Amino acid sequence: MYLGIDLGTSSVKALLMDENQLIIGSASAGLEVHRPHTGWSEQNPADWVDATLKAVGQLARDHAKAVKKVRGIGLSGHMHGATLLDKDDKVIRPCILWNDTRSHLEAAELDANPLFRSLSGNIVFPGFTAPKLLWVKNNEPENFDKVAKALLPKDFLRLWLTGEMVSEPSDASGTSWLDVANRDWSEELLKASGMERSQMPDLVEGSEVSGMLRPDLAKAWGMEMGEGRGVIVAGGGGDNAASAIGMGIVEAGSAFLSLGTSGVLFAANDSYLPNPESAVHAFCHALPNCWHQMGVILSATDCLNWYSGITGMALEKLTGELGEILKPPTGTTFLPYLSGERTPHNDAAIRGGFYGLEHASGRADLTQSVLAGVGFAFRDCLEALRAAGTNIERVTAVGGGSNSIYWLKAISSIINLPIDLPADGDNGAAFGAARLGLMAAEKVDPSEICTQAETVRTLEPDADLTSKFDEAYGRFTSLYPAIKGL
Repeated sequence: MYLGIDLGTSSVKALLMDENQLIIGSASAGLEVHRPHTGWSEQNPADWVDATLKAVGQLARDHAKAVKKVRGIGLSGHMHGATLLDKDDKVIRPCILWNDTRSHLEAAELDANPLFRSLSGNIVFPGFTAPKLLWVKNNEPENFDKVAKALLPKDFLRLWLTGEMVSEPSDASGTSWLDVANRDWSEELLKASGMERSQMPDLVEGSEVSGMLRPDLAKAWGMEMGEGRGVIVAGGGGDNAASAIGMGIVEAGSAFLSLGTSGVLFAANDSYLPNPESAVHAFCHALPNCWHQMGVILSATDCLNWYSGITGMALEKLTGELGEILKPPTGTTFLPYLSGERTPHNDAAIRGGFYGLEHASGRADLTQSVLAGVGFAFRDCLEALRAAGTNIERVTAVGGGSNSIYWLKAISSIINLPIDLPADGDNGAAFGAARLGLMAAEKVDPSEICTQAETVRTLEPDADLTSKFDEAYGRFTSLYPAIKGL
């Protein structure tokens, strides 16, 4: 048996699978985000431990015989978080999360140094880890002086699970401290942000052994500890890389589209293809000698949730009003920049809006424009990935928004690509983590494990509407430069 633990922003999910990759069960425990000031987003690392104890404890109670046979554990987690420890491995302050924007000035300062884009292959975004540490240095010098280790969130869980200070390249790629081409920490980038290599954890690949589960935890969860054998903990992966492992998105050109709170267009690569000018993320994958690119939009289903709130109507009713047959775009354009935008604009200050409203604009028209606006943002991501040399011929859809067939029909026609719907699409990151645990424990070839899920349905672009959506996309792209700086 193999266990995947996914540390999400809102919950910890634990998933158990057998040697045939059949899911035996899963459990989760909730987490809260604390926002003490505007633009701040924090969590207490002790809460991650408590939630993991609850989730894995529930699995151990519900599936005791299966949990007893666990041989490998894989970890996944939300990226970029700054978890700061002192010389005694004690947490210094709450973890600053991926969606915290307080370090925008520090990010701009670091990004102005050409070393960062050259070596990390990415823009230094305010959400990344390095500018967070520079913010702590500038605003909480007493805390900065105590920092003995800076860990990413899932790697703090690893420390608790194994006693080892270890990370892996896919998660480390989002720190702005990694030389992504060479999959190692860059002493130059660390020095440029006031850090040292000694403050970094060791690195292993995501499918390699990072440590062994503490015997007391194995005993508490009822896991067998045979003579000379313990439970292996794999390197794991950042949440998007682990999701890709779970979906089998590892071959060059394979891709997924995540329609969640934020949106991600993820493409696997067999070489390093940076394109920082278009705000594409070029990161290491969770397997050796593999990389990936991501276009990221900051508000995806968040846009529909916001619209649902101001209309006072449930999401299902709003989308249900549109029927099942895809309609051509309306004359109203929605800009989905409710909290700024990443790809391709890297603009934390830009905000969203409707353009083209008239007396005839009804609720259904605005619903259509919200759905299309998010689709156009994905088209921006696709164009940025193409500019970086990545060819995508089809995508697999995951995330809560993928439950809306109408929305997927619209996105398919906007990006002019087929969209596949997989079976069991909601298990991505935790399932990918379990797969990495299996690879590390059994030393098997990743190509044997990382197969793609069965496709239950494919949505094709509507040939009669693609040109109309192309025209509407042209209006969409003309609006950002018109409102920038207003």
